[in-house]
Amino acid sequence: MRESADAHLAVRPQLRWPARPGRAGGEAGGDLPRYRIPAGPMDPETAYQLVRDELMLDGNARLNLATFVTTWMDPHADRLMAECAAKNMIDKDEYPQTAELESRCVNILAELWHAPDARDAVGCSTTGSSEACMLAGLAMTRRWRAKRRAAGLPADRPNLVMGANVQVCWEKFARYWDVEPRLVPLAPGRTHLTGDEAAPRCDENTIGVVAILGSTFDGTYEPVAEIAAALDRLAAGGGPDVPLHVDAASGGFVAPFCDPDLAWDFQLDRVVSINASGHKYGLVYPGVGWVLWRDHDHLPAELVFKVDYLGGTMPTFALNFSRPGAQVVAQYYSLLRHGREGYRQVMEGCRDVAGRLSDLIAAMGPFELVSDGATGIPVFAFTVRDAASAGFSVFDVSELLRTRGWQVPAYHFPPALEELAVLRVVVRNGFGPDLADLLAADLGRAVDRLTASGRPAPPRAEATSAFHH
Repeated sequence: MRESADAHLAVRPQLRWPARPGRAGGEAGGDLPRYRIPAGPMDPETAYQLVRDELMLDGNARLNLATFVTTWMDPHADRLMAECAAKNMIDKDEYPQTAELESRCVNILAELWHAPDARDAVGCSTTGSSEACMLAGLAMTRRWRAKRRAAGLPADRPNLVMGANVQVCWEKFARYWDVEPRLVPLAPGRTHLTGDEAAPRCDENTIGVVAILGSTFDGTYEPVAEIAAALDRLAAGGGPDVPLHVDAASGGFVAPFCDPDLAWDFQLDRVVSINASGHKYGLVYPGVGWVLWRDHDHLPAELVFKVDYLGGTMPTFALNFSRPGAQVVAQYYSLLRHGREGYRQVMEGCRDVAGRLSDLIAAMGPFELVSDGATGIPVFAFTVRDAASAGFSVFDVSELLRTRGWQVPAYHFPPALEELAVLRVVVRNGFGPDLADLLAADLGRAVDRLTASGRPAPPRAEATSAFHH
């Protein structure tokens, strides 16, 4: 087995790093293996430069309009995170104040999302919304099973109802925990789940319905209150009493400030849990998410572990154990630093830029907006109105924009809206009007170039590989 592995490594290209005067290192003047550990130590400056040089090939994070995650924080946040990089979030006995800051964040979000008792909030930080969704899904599954078993009914065929536009983490949850994913297909003019589509797909085996506050595909809010009302009517009519989870990965930090009158959170009795990404519109670098429950009854006690081998006894509910505390500290800093008014200014500023940019794009001949970025989260999608007549597709546009450093993803919508291929722009904090104008200008040049080239649009099978959720 070892000979086979060595043979595999031997065929891979090896780096040669020239020796530098005055810099001693284990292999500084010889072969630098990429896929196995060097035989000896290396001068730290040489190792740093080697890694740094390779990372120059990465794209510019600020020009990445595909990602939802935060790509800029102020220098004070950078300093705080560097100072907390060595802290293990799980070790609450060694780092009690970091644990206190996590608890404060949960209380703040509970108040922001109208939990019945924000002072006795039930929730925790996670590595991101994907883990938060897994935990919320587990809680719904356990509560469903407990009710079924208490009634003497089988509890081996759970299902979860959600739109086909859900983020892939929900499909992962369903596959990993053997839950049937009931994905509601989309339709022309309907890019997300509605109450009329959700309720008929629920039955006695449904552990819950997922509503998305800020769709990954086009940035729109799903009508949470409408979905909750449909489930209320279902229960009142003798049907199953189905809980509602809100995946507010992006919208959880947008709606409270931009849409304070929108009913989507714990104000709706049907909503039992909510997740959000601190590292999206929560304004923190990647690595933090949040999940909250309506009350203690909706988080089964058997899912919470108490451990004492790090010193002291602490409860933990997570898919992993060790986790850096820096992002949690940065989340508290952002909440403290911006406050309600600061978050409102940032989110409305992002919406203004999204609206300005979508207007500019809509005014360009070949494009048609699917969403405008001014009503949901600051994200919008647009398509080539008639790719056959235009002579190019959204995939051609995305590829050409990359030559200027812009990463604007092109992809197809999920079933049954696969024929709709779009480009999507995510406007984040730090992407201001000047950058928006530069993108619009480059987009216009790309259209002129593609139109002049007369290049035919690629077939659909080729196009689907250009971007993957």
